[in-house]
Amino acid sequence: MNTIHLVTGASGFVAAHLTRLLLEAGHTVHATVRSLGQTAKLRPLHAMQQQFPGRLALFEADLLKPGSFNEAMAGCAVVHHVASPFLLPEKITDGRRQMLEPALQGTRNVLGSVERTPSVQRVVMTSTVGAIFGDYIDVRQMKDGVLAEAYFNTSSTLANNPYHLSKVEAEKEAWRLHGLQQRWSLVTINPGLILGPSLTPESVSGSLFLLDEMLRGVLFYGMPDLSLTTVDVREVALAHLRAAERSQAHGRYILAEKEMISFVEISKILRSVHPRPWLLPRHTIPDWLVRLIGPVFGLTPEYIRNHLGIRFPVDNRRSIEELGITYRPIRETLTEHAIEWLRQRRSASAT
Repeated sequence: MNTIHLVTGASGFVAAHLTRLLLEAGHTVHATVRSLGQTAKLRPLHAMQQQFPGRLALFEADLLKPGSFNEAMAGCAVVHHVASPFLLPEKITDGRRQMLEPALQGTRNVLGSVERTPSVQRVVMTSTVGAIFGDYIDVRQMKDGVLAEAYFNTSSTLANNPYHLSKVEAEKEAWRLHGLQQRWSLVTINPGLILGPSLTPESVSGSLFLLDEMLRGVLFYGMPDLSLTTVDVREVALAHLRAAERSQAHGRYILAEKEMISFVEISKILRSVHPRPWLLPRHTIPDWLVRLIGPVFGLTPEYIRNHLGIRFPVDNRRSIEELGITYRPIRETLTEHAIEWLRQRRSASAT
């Protein structure tokens, strides 16, 4: 059945994959972007318009401008709120102004438009596992030390991880606004670090920045014993589609592999496809050395204490059982991530 879906921030890493998946599933998509004048950033979306004529409409909308989503949302049955402000930690000088307030205001503005659009029946929102925990050590307080959807991050602050604070407060605000009405339902998707091939070379996803540093050889000297929860971008897009199409979908869904993976394990996989594998780290830096020199690289003693050497299992059963997600092997995700990254780098250097 052809349903009209709105995708916010459609030129982003996850949203571009979601837009394509919705079109392939036969739906019509209204896609919002910050500026219709960013030609390079919109090239993948323009290609989709040619491939699926008449089924993808682009709209300009600003998360911080009340009412700017009204036009794009008209006639939509489902809203996928994917857009969210992101900055690298070193770029954040005012967590409240740069992260918290834009995330909250953006959520309020999108859901305000939902309230004014009677056709909307369901909202699917991209959150993050960072809305469930702040520091890794928090998971040790969860039942059996397993990451699960029942918890909300209570440890992040404006001083300690303002990005995670902005995400948990935005999600909590979405659930609060949802509780004030009866017409539309809400589902949140809470992914780990999102990896995989990017359709949009101009994307500012934090996931892409993190792997970019490793692939460029910045971290060749080694990595601390730090691990990540990970998921393929295509699984996140599929979770959005399934959450929209399955009426029984409800609540929050963790999207992440059951087992974490360390930076050095990631590097070992990436070396198999990197043209200069010697640029990628081979060794785990001893914990005592990380504690000694970590502050020089911006790792505070508190961060080191709350993250170093900590791994935990992830309860992803709801995403498998209720959304039908099959997690592809992490080796496949990382390999395709690196191959696409290298292809885009070559394309950029050739132009």
